[in-house]
Amino acid sequence: MDGELGALVKVSAAVWAAMSYARLAAARLRPGLPRLAALLPVVALLCAIPFAFSTTTFRGTSGFFLTWLGSFKLLLLAAGSSGPLDPSLPLHQFVCSASLPVKLRRHSNTKQQSKAPVRGPARILLCAAILPAIIYSYQFKSSMNRYQLLALYTLHIYFSLDLLLATVHTVIHDVLGMEMEPQVDRPYLASSLRDFWGRRWNLMVPSILRPSVYRPVRARLGSAASGVMAAFLVSGLMHELMFYYIMWRPPSGEVTAFFVLHGACAAAEGWWASHAGWWRPPRAAAVALTLAFVAGTGFWLFFPAMVKGGLDEMVLRECQGMVALMEQAGQRLTGGATTGLVFPTAM
Repeated sequence: MDGELGALVKVSAAVWAAMSYARLAAARLRPGLPRLAALLPVVALLCAIPFAFSTTTFRGTSGFFLTWLGSFKLLLLAAGSSGPLDPSLPLHQFVCSASLPVKLRRHSNTKQQSKAPVRGPARILLCAAILPAIIYSYQFKSSMNRYQLLALYTLHIYFSLDLLLATVHTVIHDVLGMEMEPQVDRPYLASSLRDFWGRRWNLMVPSILRPSVYRPVRARLGSAASGVMAAFLVSGLMHELMFYYIMWRPPSGEVTAFFVLHGACAAAEGWWASHAGWWRPPRAAAVALTLAFVAGTGFWLFFPAMVKGGLDEMVLRECQGMVALMEQAGQRLTGGATTGLVFPTAM
């Protein structure tokens, strides 16, 4: 961890310097090829940053924050498209928006703020309390069937991402005082795939894919379905890249297939919804069907790619090490008292 924290400090300094340069270049160059040529070295740096880390947690987080979202934000800035970055932003706001999964709110919207789920320190404490229990449960994985284990993986991913996004929200909103748009909006209430992926789950991703992929493809081909399929295909490919950064293994194609399947189904949903008089399931049934489809296809395509690559084992070892580190720190603070929890050293 000492080495990872040292690498984090160096990476943070490099990202701050690179994004400062990107803001200056974007302010002085017009959108198009001149701005793109100036920003490409920064994009290349963002793609290389995950290699600076040795743990899956830091590689995956930096890959998601910087290689995926950060690079797409800079490419939108180079094109002059309606992305989240604007060189007129103050430097600290530009750097935070460029390097973190946030979209700063330009104008206050009381109605939208009231709909956003409560996040911040309370959410961090909740996730921090649940995650050790999930990690502890893995010592009983030999007695679990496949579906019980995959359900546990689902909870692990959900609360890990929720903890990560809540931490970012706390830093941006509560510490730095910047207004930002919601990151997640109760995905367990999604009544369709379009609702789940477009309006509830990990909202920074669709807010980037809409201007960078969906709208250009739709404008070129004249079809909303083609834009949806292109956006889901790009999402699948970027998830494969994230898995490569984490596991150092070539893509299996299963994750891309997962997102392409969801894209095709989301496009079919849009086609069905365009017929006003056609049957719609009751909302309760729609929510249950949506969650069942996401979970079922995840168990079929998404999680097997993770398990085959050994990602679950690597993440668990790191989580167990982190919990043990926090337990040791707590023992020092409490004068050596033990918590009584025992985490397995091998899975």
